[in-house]
Amino acid sequence: MHFLWLVLKSTVYLKGPINNQQKIMNCRKMGFLIMILGVAQLSFPQPPFRVILFTIDGLQWEAPRNLEMPIFNGLIKEGTYIQKSYMILPHHPTVGDYSKYNSCSFPNPMLHAGTVFVQPENKYIQEVFTGKQTAFIVNTAAYRSVARGFTTQIMDISLTDRQVVEQAMSVLRGQNPVFMRVHLQTPGEMGTLVAINSAGKSYSRDIYGEGSPYVNAIEEADVLLGEFISFLKQEGKWEGTVLVVTSDHGQSRIGWHPLFDEDSWVTPLVFAGKGIAKGRQLPYFEHTDLAPTIGWLLGCNAPNSDGGAGTAVKEIMENTDIKDYHPRMYIKTLNHQIKEFNILKSQMILRAEKERYLSNAIAALENGNLTPEPFYHQDRITDLYKAGSFSHLIEANEKILQQMRKELGITQQILDFN
Repeated sequence: MHFLWLVLKSTVYLKGPINNQQKIMNCRKMGFLIMILGVAQLSFPQPPFRVILFTIDGLQWEAPRNLEMPIFNGLIKEGTYIQKSYMILPHHPTVGDYSKYNSCSFPNPMLHAGTVFVQPENKYIQEVFTGKQTAFIVNTAAYRSVARGFTTQIMDISLTDRQVVEQAMSVLRGQNPVFMRVHLQTPGEMGTLVAINSAGKSYSRDIYGEGSPYVNAIEEADVLLGEFISFLKQEGKWEGTVLVVTSDHGQSRIGWHPLFDEDSWVTPLVFAGKGIAKGRQLPYFEHTDLAPTIGWLLGCNAPNSDGGAGTAVKEIMENTDIKDYHPRMYIKTLNHQIKEFNILKSQMILRAEKERYLSNAIAALENGNLTPEPFYHQDRITDLYKAGSFSHLIEANEKILQQMRKELGITQQILDFN
């Protein structure tokens, strides 16, 4: 486009006297170039004016097919859908180095930073839009550590989910944020309620049980999503928006998001709106790809580009070919590695009571003098960057797992979680 414009300028502004024939030729050239410019504009659509990340806390990956979610299911037909988007297992330590800088579970800083290498100096997606308005509206203070850099922050625990959406509408009426996150916290809280305070109830340890407050919260969130979309259309903002609907983490069938329950690692994800492919399904996505993809959609760089960073998934766009879409599946692999590590370590501890030689193997697992590169597990989340790259991290972990399997005399197939 820029090159064509320069050619057009050089055609119109010629130096020196010109005759009538030259004038006619220049007019023809200019008309031809204008036609090319028009085709170029059609081929390369303008980016959206805004991206809105609408997160429904604790959205279980089967909820769209198990519950009344007509709005979300409608977006699946009108946009690009990923049934299971993977995020790092949603651990939330309240002690240790991680808790010094983070007030929420692992997936949240990784989502905003677009990398699994969690470090205090990471830049967040909202911080790449220098000089532009951004907004974060949520009814909890749990995400205060990832709210840094938003020009508008509303974190009010007294708000209902409906009031969160109303606040978001109010912000959009008075401001023009290029990026906004709207987060409904109640569904996740109801999932936790099912997990720890449902004894004797018909929905005891079953988020889909009769009378489950989780079901009510999710279905209400879908209603609010519909009202939010209607607002965007009524205000003339829908045509310039890419809407992303997902969760920050998954939900166990028994409630909450326990560390090693694989339903905690996955959540549905749908993109809809300006330029997004309709009726498309992608087989895999990682939540660390969200920040790079949002940045790319809005013409900005990803917030981080280290060895643990995700990538912009351009296959969500119409007129893109997905036949060569072969995602890396790093997060899925790492989660399974961490789960296996904890299972094998537990088995070694139990067997060490009778087979004492295993005690040395256990001691060596996280001793840098005995194991040059200790296993990267959930308690070393702030050390992941030391691996240098995600691929090396996976390789280093696999070496430890192979040794553990050997010590226990078992094969990988026994613990094949895939």
